[in-house]
Amino acid sequence: METIDVIALTLGVAWASGINLYAAILVLGLMGAGGYTELPESLLVLQDPLVLGAAGGMYFIEFFADKVPGVDTGWDAIHTFIRIPAGAMLAVGAAQGLEINQAAELAAALLGGSLAASSHLTKASTRLVINTTPEPVTNWTASVTEDLAVIGGLWTALNYPLAFIAFIIVFVLFAIWLLPKLWRMLKNIAVTIRNWFGKKTSHVDTADADNDIIDNLIEAKSKKIE
Repeated sequence: METIDVIALTLGVAWASGINLYAAILVLGLMGAGGYTELPESLLVLQDPLVLGAAGGMYFIEFFADKVPGVDTGWDAIHTFIRIPAGAMLAVGAAQGLEINQAAELAAALLGGSLAASSHLTKASTRLVINTTPEPVTNWTASVTEDLAVIGGLWTALNYPLAFIAFIIVFVLFAIWLLPKLWRMLKNIAVTIRNWFGKKTSHVDTADADNDIIDNLIEAKSKKIE
């Protein structure tokens, strides 16, 4: 593979892992096994039937879990500790196609982990905002779009590396702009929910106090009559 191809694959596998790790492994493994692309030697393990079977099984589970409001957020929370390290490891494996030294491997791990974290946090934060809507259609649409993005992104990285590198630059800039806005939106939603429950509790306490006053007046009147 040419240097530009390796760089694009390194960025692509890290970015895709942050969105859907199992889909990324399946796409690369199947494309390599089918002869559609040549993977670096360190990533040939992705073509192993055992790896493809495990990734396929987990993708099957994620395909459904990722489309249920609330369940998708829990799934993303758990995979924070899986997608980011895996993205860093796969990035190192892709970068080894250039026969790099240990310093370059560490740089690839840092870059891959950071890129996987960016795509993962963008996905997870967006899903949290989407989950504030009562209908499930937006979840299904977002999930299918993400899967198609992983497939299309990796295909582009392998066939049009310069275009994919340009896309990654735009994505990083977009994530830097979008993530603070999403977090502020989530904070406002949390404050709204907290205030709503606070007002509800306040109404209940006021009603209880009014009932106590009425009971005391009735009791006092009864004593006066006696």
